[in-house]
Amino acid sequence: MKCPYCQHPETRVIDSRESKKGLSIRRRRQCSACQRRFTTYERIEEVPFMVVKKDGSRQPFDGQKLLRGMLKACEKRPIPVSKLEEIVEEIETKLQEKPEKEMSSSEIGALVMDRLKELDKVAYVRFASVYREFKDVVEFKQELENLLKEK
Repeated sequence: MKCPYCQHPETRVIDSRESKKGLSIRRRRQCSACQRRFTTYERIEEVPFMVVKKDGSRQPFDGQKLLRGMLKACEKRPIPVSKLEEIVEEIETKLQEKPEKEMSSSEIGALVMDRLKELDKVAYVRFASVYREFKDVVEFKQELENLLKEK
């Protein structure tokens, strides 16, 4: 495995752990040259799951893209990245369990919002504001009022 920092071709595995659902193996590696550490994931290669976008186009599901979106919503919030990775893994599991290999982006967004709502209300509102494409402050205010009613 090539080091992502110095491109040295030799690294060694320091630690390996199976994910909670057993779908992947997380490996901590250390570069033989620069001694920096990084994480890799080993997963079973399967038929790609397609995401049906709002405009009807399709693209392969990208767990890293979903994770980046959640990281943005959770910026400066006390949420560990491992928790967000867990959410992505849960969504991937749901995709694998479905007989059809497609899911709409709105279904995926709803799954993420449900989990973020449980995890952190601020992150939920941030994600919802992008996902639901709030047009103005009134829509944003309505979402906040709905959150307050649930308490």
